[in-house]
Formats: sequence, structure tokens, C-alpha cells
Amino acid sequence: MPRNIDRDEVQRLLSAGAQLVDTLPAEEYREQHLPGAISFPLRKIEDPQERKVLDPERPVIVYCWDSA
Repeated sequence: MPRNIDRDEVQRLLSAGAQLVDTLPAEEYREQHLPGAISFPLRKIEDPQERKVLDPERPVIVYCWDSA
């Protein structure tokens, strides 16, 4: 179940092996993303084939930076 978390929780989860997912389009991901983040454009998140890049045994942190 999705929920908002703060920076401390992000750091704790990453230290415990969570996966970090950036949902911006590929071009924007290439321009600027957090170190270690997986590029996973939002328009593909519902596609089961696309989700195979994620390990179902590990937590997933999803973020999106939109300056607009």
C-alpha cells in the first residue's frame, strides 16, 4: 500500500535494501536522478512486463520530481 515517507525513512529503507524508482520520462531521468535510482516512467508502471525489473521481495520507493 503506497504511503508518504520522509527523508529519514527513505534513508532507512535504502540502507535496508529498498529499490529506488524514478517515474519521470527517460529523457528527464537522464538529465537528473538520484544515485542508484531505476528509471521507470510512470506510463509504464501498470505494465506487468515492465515491472519485472523490480524485485518483488524488496520494498520499493517511488519518487517523481516535477518542477512545473
